[in-house]
Amino acid sequence: MHAPAGQSSQAAAIAFNPLLPAFRQNPHPFFHELRKHDPVHWSPVFQVWVLTRYADGMAALRDERLSASARHWDNYEKFYFRGGASQGVSPADIYRHWMLQLDAPDHTRLRALLNRAFTPRVVEQIRPAIQRRVDDLLDRVSDRAEMELVSELAFPLPLMVIADLLGVPTGDYPMIRRWSEELLPSFGPVMSVAQLQQIGRVMGHFKDYFRGQIARRPAEKTLLARLIAAREGEDRLSEDELLSTCILLIFAGHLSATQLITNGTLLLLSHPDQKQKLQHQPQLIVPAVEEMLRYESPLQVINRTAMTDLEIGGKTIRKGQMVLISLPACNRDPQRFPEPDRFNIERSENRHIAFGYGAHYCAGAPLGRLEAQIALGTLLARFPNMQLTASPIEREPSLLVRGIKALHVRLG
Repeated sequence: MHAPAGQSSQAAAIAFNPLLPAFRQNPHPFFHELRKHDPVHWSPVFQVWVLTRYADGMAALRDERLSASARHWDNYEKFYFRGGASQGVSPADIYRHWMLQLDAPDHTRLRALLNRAFTPRVVEQIRPAIQRRVDDLLDRVSDRAEMELVSELAFPLPLMVIADLLGVPTGDYPMIRRWSEELLPSFGPVMSVAQLQQIGRVMGHFKDYFRGQIARRPAEKTLLARLIAAREGEDRLSEDELLSTCILLIFAGHLSATQLITNGTLLLLSHPDQKQKLQHQPQLIVPAVEEMLRYESPLQVINRTAMTDLEIGGKTIRKGQMVLISLPACNRDPQRFPEPDRFNIERSENRHIAFGYGAHYCAGAPLGRLEAQIALGTLLARFPNMQLTASPIEREPSLLVRGIKALHVRLG
């Protein structure tokens, strides 16, 4: 597949390439250049279209001609396997039942079930349980001078919360955590065949595990029990859909919150004026988390496939081509957000799209927001003098999430 005709030499020189170390460390200068010179950008490296303007991203997320379904990932191997063929192992086969990769009517049916589980009112009811989890994790490090925030708070907290909701026994947490960590390469920009095969094996472990949990008939009020009831009731949830939804919740369901808590901590410690403002006015935690979501969007891209020829920003997208909506680019569009590169926890009119938009808007957004509000608010209250250490900050080699491998902080 060749670059579209008529692309200027200046635009062609600008690259969307998350494989570059400089891009991984700070993609925003690249996105500003793309947005200025080539906002609907054809990436010759990834053979996809990249949208960098807020208005284009919003329109694409609403456009029914752009499909979320994994069934249309005909060019997905080009996206992940630029070094060679995948030898018959397809990412679409692994993710085809995930709600995020479904169109209506299947997506509508599954989404309706989760909407009932993650309404703001229902999520607010578990605030005390989240607070207890945060307190317990911080109690474990309270007598130390330093902590590693990712492994000791940001990763385990959301995983524990969603496991609690599903009814996963506490003794199974280490195994669930290990499997979740083994799935992380699936969010990388390049996967080897061996990695994809390992991901398939881990998915098999997850499916076998949840089959066992289903056979034991979990407690009535758990989310897993409600999903089982849906399978047996009028919603007609198939076994594959049930198992895939459980895996989606336990794995992908915690990743955004992990990145949000980690990046949020880094942002506050890197902007001491904003940290001090939040400490003096704890009620600002709600807009502060929204600004963290905008400023460093945990999820980097949302992918769609064109079901017909269509036009975006004066460019013709051909049927079958993949379109990536760049959330960090859209969320720093100066046409939508004044002073987009300024981190301001009192920003008003902050209608970012960090959790997507439209029919596929993240069902777990209320839960992720609450987890971050409680975790970050408690961190600042318990360790008001917390600071970054001199340890280098290494970003995850991921196309899909804005992750940090480790974040070392001094607690006092």
